[in-house]
Amino acid sequence: MVQKGPRPLVLCGPSGSGKSTLLKRLLKEFPDKFGFSVSHTTRAPRAGEKNGVHYHFTNLNDMSTAIEKGEFIETAIFSGNIYGTSKKAVDDVRRTGKICVLDIEMEGVKQIKRTDLDPLLVFVMPPSIDELERRLRARNTEQEDSLKKRLETARREIKFGQEPGNFNIIILNDNLDKAYNELRDFITQNIEDNDQECFITAH
Repeated sequence: MVQKGPRPLVLCGPSGSGKSTLLKRLLKEFPDKFGFSVSHTTRAPRAGEKNGVHYHFTNLNDMSTAIEKGEFIETAIFSGNIYGTSKKAVDDVRRTGKICVLDIEMEGVKQIKRTDLDPLLVFVMPPSIDELERRLRARNTEQEDSLKKRLETARREIKFGQEPGNFNIIILNDNLDKAYNELRDFITQNIEDNDQECFITAH
């Protein structure tokens, strides 16, 4: 079973909502406080992505076998590819005493809520679907059919994010500084007292 340690921090939100940018900022400001759980995926790496840093890139057969062996806390199929968080990835972070940060999809959130990890659940909300589409198009990494799938998924994710009880907090990311401050304040209010002391003095 996953080791005991600080409560994990889970960020969920549509692709293009800005959750990755918020995470990078958090990890940069508090490198000794948070550790990022590196997810597995069967999708091909994008330009500049490094194996073991951005994702553990794997293939369908190997990942399916690992899932059958019970090596994953959560898995989800997104745009035809499997994504998942392994028990080892979370253990590796928690052994260091850091707060484990997970960036996972909607289906993964449903699964992780059924574990004993007791995570802090944050949903990052884009200002609108139109703005989300603009951000995704600006990336220039998606074919048109793939983009449409992502937007359809985003609509479902936003609906899930807005349902009462699914998340501890919803952060509207219409301004990065404001959204980051909300995230930071939320974490400060919800971590253990001994963790909070380290968190505040690191600022």
